[in-house]
Amino acid sequence: MLKLENVSVHYGAYQALSNINLAVEQGELVVLLGANGAGKSTIFRTISGLSKPSSGTIHFVDQNVGGLSADRIVEAGIVQCAEGRKLFPQMTVYQNLILGGYVHRKNKDKQKQTIQEVYELFPILKDKRNDPAGSLSGGQQQMLAIGRALMAHPKVLLLDEPSIGLAPLIVEQVFEVIKQINKSGTTVLLAEQNANAALRIADRGYVIETGSIVLEGRSKDLFENDDIRKAYIGA
Repeated sequence: MLKLENVSVHYGAYQALSNINLAVEQGELVVLLGANGAGKSTIFRTISGLSKPSSGTIHFVDQNVGGLSADRIVEAGIVQCAEGRKLFPQMTVYQNLILGGYVHRKNKDKQKQTIQEVYELFPILKDKRNDPAGSLSGGQQQMLAIGRALMAHPKVLLLDEPSIGLAPLIVEQVFEVIKQINKSGTTVLLAEQNANAALRIADRGYVIETGSIVLEGRSKDLFENDDIRKAYIGA
């Protein structure tokens, strides 16, 4: 469904990504593991059209989307939930959600239906729909960020470090929702440092170090890999 072939990205003379080969099949939940600065966010930015590949191809369904503008990639069905949430803190929860569905702004019935689906997934967002996004707790803000991304009806949802800065219990709740989103039919590519939580819900995984994929495999195999456990799980 989504396939990167030999994708490299340069920022001037600096090579941020080197020959990335990565695939996500329809219905899968795939995790991209790596330390801070390894290149996870750069891969996401490149898929989303925010960074341009200097070489290689990005195929989505039946088209080459490498180099397309970010808005056209959202229209195609790839939606990113960015690291750090990137909410509009002075705007209400409801207003943030409506912005997420901007691509479908002409279809008011679809917007109304989707916002109800988001409220069913995250009941707290309905309760706080008139509150400023900046007044929410960290976990609630992450739920809002995911909900806002879902408003665009993604075929593939890119989740960049959704557990960052959250308490362990909230991380567990967020990952349970991600699993639920995937089971409802949305393909998910998840970038994470929290290997313990991510590998428990993912089908497969890739490990990235200094801009290169160094390992890939089924989640069970990665979880049992001694090097992965030492580097990302602490065991």
